Amino acid sequence: MTKSRSSARVVPLRKGTTLQMVRLACPDSGQCALISESFGLPVLDSDGIRDLHEKLIIDTAAALKEGLGERAMQIHMQRIVGAFVGSAHGAGQFYSRAVSEARDATAKSACDDRDEDVGGPVGFDSAAQRKREFAADMALQAHALRMAAEGAVAAYEQVVGEAWKPFERTVENPAQSVDRKAAELQMAALG
Repeated sequence: MTKSRSSARVVPLRKGTTLQMVRLACPDSGQCALISESFGLPVLDSDGIRDLHEKLIIDTAAALKEGLGERAMQIHMQRIVGAFVGSAHGAGQFYSRAVSEARDATAKSACDDRDEDVGGPVGFDSAAQRKREFAADMALQAHALRMAAEGAVAAYEQVVGEAWKPFERTVENPAQSVDRKAAELQMAALG
């Protein structure tokens, strides 16, 4: 008696970056305005950035409409929007690391027993202050890219007619590493 085995197999997916992940990693408009005010940085036109990128994507799709079929347009828009979302997420992650470094440096400089974090000569900022200023600059960059991504996602829905979701690609044979493949090829060559 032979046992029947299911021929279905689980194909793992490589998860894409979502807009929600971007929103969690990048500062929102309120936080960005507070950072700008606290550090004397320019106040970004968040809505303007979002609206401009939405229009840019819609205008791009309109220009391509004659040359692309519906499915080709969807694939192209998927890739374009995915690039905006991925870029914003990367900036948000970088911003998070910069904030962590600024917090660490600020906590260390608050310790009275340390000499190395004492402010430098007049006119020079402490290392902790430079890290805080760098984190503030990264906040503005991450927020600007978040707003660009949000505009691109909104445009995708208008152009394609459905909500944007990240592309999830299947992982190619995750159980077989490159080393194992190389070993099999070498053994095959040896006979």
